[in-house]
Amino acid sequence: MYLNRVLYFTTSTVIDWVDIFTRPIYRHIVVDSLSYCQTHKGLNIYAWVLMSNHLHMIVDTNDDTTVGDVMRDFKKFTNKKILKALEQDEHESRREWLLDRFWFAGANDKRIKNYRFWQEGNYVEEIYTMEFLMQKLNYIHQNPVRAEIVAKPEDYLYSSALNYAGEKGLLNVELIS
Repeated sequence: MYLNRVLYFTTSTVIDWVDIFTRPIYRHIVVDSLSYCQTHKGLNIYAWVLMSNHLHMIVDTNDDTTVGDVMRDFKKFTNKKILKALEQDEHESRREWLLDRFWFAGANDKRIKNYRFWQEGNYVEEIYTMEFLMQKLNYIHQNPVRAEIVAKPEDYLYSSALNYAGEKGLLNVELIS
């Protein structure tokens, strides 16, 4: 509980851990979609990091919606938007391979029309203590450091570490003090 709210640690992972978020076009689709969810779906983001093939967040939602509902809609929308961008991106050297991977992942699922981009379901874990909250906050911000992408968390653009360093990040974040 933080400020009398239940917070959740979430992870969304690309099928087969495919490194698609190495390209800015796909990263910006995720960031823009999260911003939309904040404005229109009641998503409150306390921390986040987008790595090459997965997204971690600490979130909650307003009373009229659930984290699961928002994540379902976010994944459904970004699935379509990223795949459409990928289909149209003639400069993507891995386009055919990526589309084949995502088609194969969705081919045996009757609920999928063409492609599956995200792994099925959502990993959502309730944060039940302040110690656990701080552990997850540190884990999120240290992710790009552990991956040796940056030396300091605040040097990674696709994370809330900028917000926590007193700078304006790509998304609005409710800081945990």
